[in-house]
This record gives sequence, C-alpha cells and structure tokens, in this order.
Amino acid sequence: MHIQLATLLTAFGALSAALELETGNKDSVCNAATLIIKGMMDYYEGIRYGGTVGMFQSPYYWWEAGEAFGGMIDTWAWCKNDTYETIIYDALMAQRGSQNNYIPANQSTTEGNDDQAFWGLAVLEAAEKNFTNPPSDQPGWLALSQAVYNTMRSRWDSANCGGGLRWQIFQWNSGYDYKNTISNSALFVIAARLARYTGNTTYVDTAEMVWDWLEEVKFVQNSSSGIVVYDGANIGTNNCSTIHKQTWSYNYGLLLSGTAYLYNQTEDEKWLSRLNEVYLGIESTFVNASTGIIAETMCQNQGTCNNDQRSFKSIFSRCLGQAAILVPQYRDKMMDIINKSAAGAAQSCSGGSDGHTCGINWSYGGWDGWYGLGEQMSALEIIQNTLVLQNPAPLTNKTGGTSQGDVNAGLTSRETTNVNEITVTGKDKAGAGIASAVVLALFVGISVWTLI
Repeated sequence: MHIQLATLLTAFGALSAALELETGNKDSVCNAATLIIKGMMDYYEGIRYGGTVGMFQSPYYWWEAGEAFGGMIDTWAWCKNDTYETIIYDALMAQRGSQNNYIPANQSTTEGNDDQAFWGLAVLEAAEKNFTNPPSDQPGWLALSQAVYNTMRSRWDSANCGGGLRWQIFQWNSGYDYKNTISNSALFVIAARLARYTGNTTYVDTAEMVWDWLEEVKFVQNSSSGIVVYDGANIGTNNCSTIHKQTWSYNYGLLLSGTAYLYNQTEDEKWLSRLNEVYLGIESTFVNASTGIIAETMCQNQGTCNNDQRSFKSIFSRCLGQAAILVPQYRDKMMDIINKSAAGAAQSCSGGSDGHTCGINWSYGGWDGWYGLGEQMSALEIIQNTLVLQNPAPLTNKTGGTSQGDVNAGLTSRETTNVNEITVTGKDKAGAGIASAVVLALFVGISVWTLI
C-alpha cells in the first residue's frame, strides 16, 4: 500500500468509530463480526451485475472464496445471523461444478489440489454446523466433501517422492512438478474430519498415510522446539530432496486441526503426542513471546506478504479454535493465544473510511495501513473463535449432524488422475468395488478428455 494513501486513510479512519471488542462476549463478538463481514462483502462479485456467484474480485483467487465462506458459516451458526445465509448457500452450490466435486468449469484449467481442498473444508464446515441443507435430490454437504476427498485421494502419486499429492491437478499448469505441504495437509484434515463425522476408519488410514509421508519426505521434521513444517519440494531429478524451507501458519494450523479431530475420534495417544509437537512448533514460530499474539512471520514484519499469504491467519485461527473445543488438555493454551490475538486484531480493525477496516499486524496497536479480503477474513476468524467454547463441538452423524453423505461421491469424476484403488471398510465396502471397477475406464476417459 502506498505510504501516503495509508497515512491519509489512517487519519480519516481515526475520525471514525473503531471496532470495539470484549473477547468472549457474544454480543460484542457478533457485532464485530458483522462489521468485518460487511468489509469482506465489499470485495464480493456474486451480488454485482454481471458478477460470478461465489467469486471475489481480482486479485483474490478462487480458493480464498472457499475459505471466506467457511468462516461466514461459523458466524451464521454462532451468532444466529442469517444475513448472508442465501449468499453462502448460493456460492457453495454454484461453485461445486457439474461433477459435484468443486472443480467447476470456470476453474478447471487452473485449479490446484489445495484450491479444491479449501472448498471441501467449507462444505465440511457446513455439515458440522448443520448449515441449510440442499434439497434431497442434490448432494448434501457431507457428500460434496466426500467427493473432494475421493478425487484428491485418487491423485496420490506413489511414483514420485514415495507418495503425496502434487500441487497442481493438471500437468499443463506451472507447479505440477511441485509437491507441497498445503495440498497434503488439507487432505490430512479432510480425512480426519470425515473420520470423526462418519466413524469410517478408512479415513483414519488415509490421514495416517499422509502424516507418515510428510515425515518421510521431511516436509515435517522434529526439532527441540516442536515440529518444523516446510512448504514443499520439486519432484525434479532428486525426488523431492531439495526442500523449500518457508514456514507458513496455515500448514501448521491444518496439522493441528487434523491431529485434534483424530485424537477426539480415536483417543489414540499418538495423535495427542503429535498435536503437542505441532503446538510447540506454533508457539515457537508464530506466537510473539512478549505479546502472545500470532503473526505470519515469514512475511508480515518484512511487509512482503502477497494476497494469498495475507489470508493464511484465517484458516490458522479457525484451526486453533477447533483444537480448543476438541482437545480439553490444550484448551487453555489455545484460548490464551486466541483471546490475546483477537484483542490485537480488533485494535487493527480501526482503519479505512468506515473506521473498522482491518490490518495485518495485530501487535501494532491500531491499523497499520494494510487492507484487503485476507485481512478481513483473518480478523473475523480470530475474533469469532473467542466464542468457540460457548458453542457445541463440530457435529457428527451421531450427535445431530443432518447432512447426507455418499461414500462413493466423486469416484467417477473425470478430473481424477493418478487413480489408485480406494479401500473402504465396514458398512461402506461397496465403495471399494466401485473404485476398482472404474480405474481402467478413468484412465482411458481422462486421456480422451485431455485431448479434447
């Protein structure tokens, strides 16, 4: 942001009413959330003439819209605020694509595994919060998330680097040669959440496989201060041996969330131990030792965060809340980070012409001159998660969840590549037969479709 413009807007914003917040107070938090979402909607195309339903304006990418709607679902549930219910519903339905797997036509040539995953996480949020269900003749939120899982799982690439998902889905896209942690950590947490919602142990097996691979390829490494989570590596000629060592909050957040869901579901102590290692890594990497406030340390202080990176604290903040509600042993630690960071975020939401535009630096003591969709989303998530303990834990099909699932969803989608057989256990054994039957057809079909 140009410094003179930042100075001008700061002065203008100082004349307006800044965001007020009492952390954990429902009325205060929900009032703040309403103002922040209003700022988010300034960037939304879907209600503009000629705009695309479910999309935010350039330069904000499609994945970020999925993340934004996931947060808005929580506001809907926790604040009983239905102002944007129709907008959220229409977006989730419009962007699911003709195959109901969140590879819509408007993204099908550029979409990556991580992009698809963030919409899968949004519909999981809808399932776990009993958000308004689609009609009975349409796939439910659970089925849509299972379609995302199945198509991602089918792309597991054992031929390179011993496994893992590539960053990109389609080989013509830059980054197809790259295996990144975010795509794999997203599959990990989707599997973990499906395991808890459905009780199907196949999803636990997938989560275990992803975690093991992340360790084997050394994207996740142990250290004296918890695990270190790196960005990824090119397949190249050395089989993912040259690691890009950037550390981003959303990778840690998804691993924290996934271990929390798995421990809550399985009560297996190994997931609690892994959660502890992730927490220690978060504490040493992203939490300011003097203020207790989180920061995107790779870029925030240097002022180099791009549009994607400016939103990473959004999913990170939501994951902190999920760990707090699901794992009582870490509740106090998580809530301490959430509450201190939320207070700082509220102070940052004091800029712009409306007086509650949010900045990126929550330790600044006011608005720092940064603004955008990512800043609004991140502030929303950390502030509303001060309410997480006052609300029910994420629902399952045994605790009141009403979303309809389909274990075979997405298995016949044309956008599956590197297809592997998906073994399904228990009451869902029918899925394994279908997966085996379509493998050959999918390989032939994909080749023809690519040529077309």
